Amino acid sequence: MGKVHKQMKEIYKRLQQEAIRIAGKYPPPDFYADFAEEIERSQRFFNTDSAIGSIYEYVAGTIEDDYGHGIDHVREVALDAGALTLIEGGRLKIPETYLIDRLRLAQCAGLLHDIRRKAKKHAEAGAIAAREILCDYKFSEDDVADICLAIRNHEAFGENNQSATDAGSLLSDSLYDGDKFRWGPENFTRTIWGMVSFLGISVDQFLEHYPRGMAFLSRIRSTFRTPTGKAYGPQFIDLGLAIGNDLYEQVNKEL
Repeated sequence: MGKVHKQMKEIYKRLQQEAIRIAGKYPPPDFYADFAEEIERSQRFFNTDSAIGSIYEYVAGTIEDDYGHGIDHVREVALDAGALTLIEGGRLKIPETYLIDRLRLAQCAGLLHDIRRKAKKHAEAGAIAAREILCDYKFSEDDVADICLAIRNHEAFGENNQSATDAGSLLSDSLYDGDKFRWGPENFTRTIWGMVSFLGISVDQFLEHYPRGMAFLSRIRSTFRTPTGKAYGPQFIDLGLAIGNDLYEQVNKEL
């Protein structure tokens, strides 16, 4: 049994390498070029803010990193959720000092959103865990409530509970879109391989369910929530689908 499992892991490693090669043929999503300034600003804040640094260290030492939703995933979500907060906050002319506070909350929500990823209702479980974790940080009760609501709302096709404030809604929508950007190329270059490997899914099962997974992925196109997400998110999904289709064709030839 151990030998079979090892062989299966080797096959998935090979498929991941092929997916990375295929992805290299496609251009990156336009979001990263069109909003390079906000993305760089989000990155700089992530690297220098003490609260975010402390939460990052906690998550890196706590999150289960073997299911495709580990520290690399939450870091990318935090950065893009932060960039979306800056973009939409600028559009809404939110005052600079307050906007920085919201950037911090967006990155905090991004880091914590999958802290209970293996739980049955992982968004709800993650929100509960985040509230406990944030007791050790100097966030106001309203800020903690906004972070937890965003985490509770981030699951695809799950409930989208409305915030009492526009700022809370922006945080929630930015986290959702930053997370769903990961369903583009990154889904095939990284995420699914961690999931199938952890779950022990056979290659035959993987291929059998592949078309259904692609159909599910295509449904994400219409779920983006921020204006920027609605404008740029579908391209992430289309790129992911293109990579996925190329990979499926290649896999069928080889296997």
